[in-house]
Amino acid sequence: MSIKEEPGFRRARSHEQQELRRRAILDAAEALLIEIPLEDVGLRELSRRLGTSKTNIVRYFESREGVLLALLNRTRQMWLDDLERDLPAAPTDLDDVIRAWADTLAARPLLCQLWSLLAMVLERNVSAESVRAYKLEDLEHRTHLARLLSARVHGLDERAALHLTAVGVVILAGLWPFSNPTPAIIEATADPRLVDARVDFPRAYADMLGLAARGLLGRP
Repeated sequence: MSIKEEPGFRRARSHEQQELRRRAILDAAEALLIEIPLEDVGLRELSRRLGTSKTNIVRYFESREGVLLALLNRTRQMWLDDLERDLPAAPTDLDDVIRAWADTLAARPLLCQLWSLLAMVLERNVSAESVRAYKLEDLEHRTHLARLLSARVHGLDERAALHLTAVGVVILAGLWPFSNPTPAIIEATADPRLVDARVDFPRAYADMLGLAARGLLGRP
């Protein structure tokens, strides 16, 4: 994979060429995140992987965080596509919908990792314009999710469903780090007395989402 500048083709001029360059950068970032910790993924490492300069990456994304925000948007869209396919047909039981939501998220650890770091990492070192663009796409994705939910759960209108999607992000941000502990935490919680300290992400996430959904269904 490389976006090294070729003779006579020093910049991607057309929209299609620019999209190919952006996709190559996001593909490289995704591959790196599978291999090394997020804190080690920077523009220097990305440029080395792509065989180009940091300047060429900054043409498309203003910073490392800009790359990761775009990657979060891309992986979330892919998840929504999977979720729409895996959700039970409407109308259905709330628990079935919540379980599909939790299980399909858990199957995408990269998405969960990026989403859980949104406020503390990804929304730093980026311009207001980049954050606005991210949040507009996030709203579009969550609105799509809200429509999928409200179409399947009786009594959950789109406004309440959109609220639930926001609650779901907050739950994920808090829960994901606890469900992916350090080796020392894993060793410590092997103690039978600390069995409740071990977090099964899809089960815990579904439990918390279900509580939030039932609270919204009970509101006038």
